[in-house]
Amino acid sequence: MPASWRGQDVEVLPTSERVVALTFDGGASGTAVADILGTLDRDDVPATFFVTGEFARSFPAAVRQIAAGGHLVGNHSDTHPAFPQLTNEAVRAQLERADEAIRAQTGRTTRPYFRFPYGSRTPLDVSVVNDAGYVPFRWTVDTLGWQGTSGGTSVASVRDRVLGSARPGQIVLMHVGANPTDGSTLDADALPEVVEGLRALGYRFVRLDEYL
Repeated sequence: MPASWRGQDVEVLPTSERVVALTFDGGASGTAVADILGTLDRDDVPATFFVTGEFARSFPAAVRQIAAGGHLVGNHSDTHPAFPQLTNEAVRAQLERADEAIRAQTGRTTRPYFRFPYGSRTPLDVSVVNDAGYVPFRWTVDTLGWQGTSGGTSVASVRDRVLGSARPGQIVLMHVGANPTDGSTLDADALPEVVEGLRALGYRFVRLDEYL
């Protein structure tokens, strides 16, 4: 891991180019994986997925499909705990178990790409993650699609949050699952409009490994 990346929970890519990194978190549900991959493939968009070890064990075919689609697969912990509540040893165990589960499906390590569960971290957590060989990637904008229609979110609001905050190096947080209350998959439903809108603004899409 380059020393210049230490101590960061990266919220925006270090570039002045009009590029956007679409990132998708996978935890309890894989409901919308097929729809998301279909859109990305049809529109020739590379993306980065952060999945948990539990996700890889529960939805192994989905993880294989993500990797086969040419997308980057990063580490999102093993069981999605809040890292500030863990010991350093437990943090390292979470990283290693998740990497083993994901690597079993993709054939590749998740290092150095990591995202904190809930985005929750302390400077110590960042340091421990760095020492394990990972750079944490946060986000520039959360679509809030995970809130679902029951939380007052819509396809239009997801699209508008992304387009309204577009900037060079933007990292977009989306999710592959369904809302547990209403079953909606707003990020997947909004994705075609998000892609179309960003391209109309002159942006191209990148995986995180284009910059690390």
